[in-house]
Amino acid sequence: MSNDRRLLLVVEDDADVAGTLTEFLEDEGFSVTVAQNGKQALEQLRAGLRPVAILLDLLMPEMDGWQFRQEQISDPNLRGIGTIVLTAAAPPAEWMAVMAGAEMIRKPIDIDKLRSTIDRLAPIAA
Repeated sequence: MSNDRRLLLVVEDDADVAGTLTEFLEDEGFSVTVAQNGKQALEQLRAGLRPVAILLDLLMPEMDGWQFRQEQISDPNLRGIGTIVLTAAAPPAEWMAVMAGAEMIRKPIDIDKLRSTIDRLAPIAA
């Protein structure tokens, strides 16, 4: 599908949050694809979508962020994609192993922190 060095996958069930993130990220020069839950995100990724990073909400219907992350890290084709967890919830201690290697940003989202985290995970040549 796509291997764009500027493509981000936003996995977020709240349409307002997804829309705000998409608008900000597109203004920053990124292409954005949105999935409404982890199941949709996995379908897109397994069909060949290759974003430079995934912005992942935790609390979603059908397949939440924890379940998505378990699937992602168990798949050798997907585990290397940088993941930024965006959440207002404090993950329970038993889930921290699942989140290992993921960045975490608390909601409400600090836009400057988000941008610097994306830049670190997915540096883009000028």
